[in-house]
Amino acid sequence: MAGRLEYTVVSLLDNGSKLQGPAVARYVDRIRRAHPDETPAQIIERLEKTYLTAVTGSGSAVGAAAAVPTIGTVTSLAAAGAETAFFLEASALLTLAVAAVHGISPHDNEQRRALVLAVALGDTGMEIVQRAAGRSAKNWGGLVMTQIPGYQGMNHKLLKKFITKYAAKRGALVFGKVLPAGIGAVIGGVGNRALGRGVIDNARKAFGPAPTHWPARDIVIDTDDFTVIQGELQR
Repeated sequence: MAGRLEYTVVSLLDNGSKLQGPAVARYVDRIRRAHPDETPAQIIERLEKTYLTAVTGSGSAVGAAAAVPTIGTVTSLAAAGAETAFFLEASALLTLAVAAVHGISPHDNEQRRALVLAVALGDTGMEIVQRAAGRSAKNWGGLVMTQIPGYQGMNHKLLKKFITKYAAKRGALVFGKVLPAGIGAVIGGVGNRALGRGVIDNARKAFGPAPTHWPARDIVIDTDDFTVIQGELQR
């Protein structure tokens, strides 16, 4: 399972076009256009709410599917695997979107991978990043953007820690979701919500309080791409 998770995480962070900087910026800008009078803090709250609703719903849906007599355990496990990938993608998107509100935009795959994994790990991720950067910071998320020697070595440590931690928590949750008689739906929804709250709390610690105002720039409007990432959270 760990090997499969590692492949999923690396593929998501390195090849997911939806998580590229411009796409994340359009996602945030779309929400800003819909709510032009809201502060950065209010926009972040919206991002968090959308994320939590999405991952809770996806967990409940997989659990509910297990209660259908015609759906076997193998099929339910396959659905849970796909939902795990969705959870990872949604968590990565939340992290990068919140970072964008704070004016932090990773320039390449290594920075993006480091930021997402470090936030997912919380205090453990913070320690790895601060050790690699050679200094500490209260709002440590921005350290990923500094010139850190040996990015690949740091990311290797982050990835291994993440797989170990995530596989243990997620593995038990996946099998709980496929329990019959509707039990899986409850476990899936509650479990995903708890994991999602952890990601939100970690992001708040990493980036600190939201900026008090938006930077002086125009909101990006891309008329050719209004199918922005928010739709992905409603698949």
